[in-house]
Amino acid sequence: MSSQIQDKVDFVHGAVFIEPTPQEKQLKGSVAYQFEVISDVESIFLDAVNMEVSQVTLDGKTIDFEYDNRKLTIKNSLQQASTHNLTVNYVAKPSQTVYFLGWEDNVQGNEQIWTQGQGKYTSHWMPSFDEMSEKVEFDLSITVQGDYEVIANGVLKERKGESDKTTWNFDMEKPMSSYLVGFAIGNFDKERVQSSSGIPIELYYEPKDSLKVEPTYRYSKRIFDFLEQEIGVAYPWQNYKQVPVQDFLYAGMENTTCTIFSNQYVIDSTAFLDKNYVNVNAHELVHQWFGNLVTETSSEHHWLHEGFATFYAYLAERDIFGEDYYYWRLWETAKALNQFSEDDQGEVLQNPNAGSLTFYEKGAWALVMLQEQAGEEAFKKAIQTYLKKYAYQSVSIPDFITEMEKESGLDLNEFQQTWLKSDEFPMEKVKAFLSKKSESLNQYFVFQNQIGDERGTAESLIKGEWDGLNSSFLKRNLVLKYGGEFSPLFLKEILNTDDLKVRQSVILSQKVIPKELKTEAETLLTDESYATIEAALYHLWSDFPENRPHYLDETDDIVGFPNKNIRLLWLTLALVTPEYQPDKTPTYFQELTQYTGSAYHFETRLLAFQYLQNIGGFTPESLKNMIDACNHHVWHFKKSAIDMLNDYLQEEGNLTMVKSLYPSLSQEEKRFLDKTLGE
Repeated sequence: MSSQIQDKVDFVHGAVFIEPTPQEKQLKGSVAYQFEVISDVESIFLDAVNMEVSQVTLDGKTIDFEYDNRKLTIKNSLQQASTHNLTVNYVAKPSQTVYFLGWEDNVQGNEQIWTQGQGKYTSHWMPSFDEMSEKVEFDLSITVQGDYEVIANGVLKERKGESDKTTWNFDMEKPMSSYLVGFAIGNFDKERVQSSSGIPIELYYEPKDSLKVEPTYRYSKRIFDFLEQEIGVAYPWQNYKQVPVQDFLYAGMENTTCTIFSNQYVIDSTAFLDKNYVNVNAHELVHQWFGNLVTETSSEHHWLHEGFATFYAYLAERDIFGEDYYYWRLWETAKALNQFSEDDQGEVLQNPNAGSLTFYEKGAWALVMLQEQAGEEAFKKAIQTYLKKYAYQSVSIPDFITEMEKESGLDLNEFQQTWLKSDEFPMEKVKAFLSKKSESLNQYFVFQNQIGDERGTAESLIKGEWDGLNSSFLKRNLVLKYGGEFSPLFLKEILNTDDLKVRQSVILSQKVIPKELKTEAETLLTDESYATIEAALYHLWSDFPENRPHYLDETDDIVGFPNKNIRLLWLTLALVTPEYQPDKTPTYFQELTQYTGSAYHFETRLLAFQYLQNIGGFTPESLKNMIDACNHHVWHFKKSAIDMLNDYLQEEGNLTMVKSLYPSLSQEEKRFLDKTLGE
């Protein structure tokens, strides 16, 4: 549904009152808007999806309204330059945008309610505005039963307890688009830090994750301080909060002052090497300027949100991890974009229907090259002018280009043709830029050319230069690309390094571990890297079957990333190793099966389903959990579950097993199964 503009009125303030009833997955609410009439108007409307609207009042008087389950319309003649108050009382049972998790299982303390408005619209739980250009100062009051923490936009002004209920009152000082209104409710603690400019920063976590707070939020203050300095415009809001939630749809969402992100980024120090929150942390914070302070007028200008957030997040990572990291990160995205373009899937950056790779990565590359063309000083000055001029307003790409041309003195027509209006990715320009900026990437390109020209084998060319290579990124990428051609002797030499990522590249580059490399490869099982351990365990178990019990003993207490990658692999390997602790096989099987349940994160569940599918181990319990997953709110997990269920039903005899589950299914699950089976 496309949003509709109403330009004769300006909604200024919204006082929102909601009380969730999680057992019924609904919200009882009211919203009181103050609005100003810009020119005479006969009707006004609010976007409101599938709500029960009980009463509408205008300036304190109950009035009639029209409602079609999508739009609430009030027909009333209102005169220019007048100010009015509109209140709507309603009940919402949103099928999306508000998510109730943990209320139906037997796990205590994992209950959560959280919102995700972008792309699905806040109008599913609050009468509001799908049109992003309508900016309102929203103040939220949220009443909850039980001892739960509530996090929302703005500053917590008051927290009042009444019997078994508590009302949390939040205040915003500046306007924002409706899609940026958000809240999270759950069992959370927090740590407080402060930016160098004095902005309060609250870092939330579940009590069970108290030991993971430091690695999860590592560099948070540094990122905040860096972005204020790099962007050159003060953080535009009162405070900043971050809260990790279960089964979030994406990596994170930049609700104004209140980022909600996936708890799969709640990690320990070992996980930090391979999967950390730094980039997402920076990306969502950048949106507080690019997206929240200045907001696109429509999706064809989405570059102004995602391209800028990605670009500045990369700059924040450069500040933390160094120049080499930055340019090699850009090279990885360039390869993906070039492949996309060569496969005739390239997209124009101004295409409103473009995908994430285009908006995020091509968008970031456009800014990298624009900064290079304009010069850092003019670029930064134009950014500052743009943000200050359009603060708390909606913008288009031409608005930004105009400011950049003014400050830089450049004609940016060619830039726009190359980066914004072409579906091709200019790989040669990109490689030339990277060769100039990064010595290690230039060396990499030289190696590529020499090996491609058959001036020698990959090993002879690389081995002769190896000890003189100063870049860890160069070494690991050379191994990843050419390591399959290296001799065991050279691989042993490489594994002798203490660089964990270079060591990891060896195991990732091998289809089969050479026998001569067995002893050195076994040392990878003790590296401080969950990605390395997972790859090493699988390869060693596969390539040296006589040592399988030993490898399983070595790794039986390692869980891995938050998705339990190593534990799930370990259980599966233990189950298909007949000689390994056969008396514990039922215990291992039950543990693997339990990870398919709804109490676990969807990434963990998906891995468990896939491993059970590989070993033919579906039981009534895991099948019931699979049917539950077929109604999950995360689309790609839902699709994977549906595909696996359909595959299972293709095998003879399995239909009877699935039908036997009917008595234990919910009405929603029964309807889904009837549709799937064509009954």
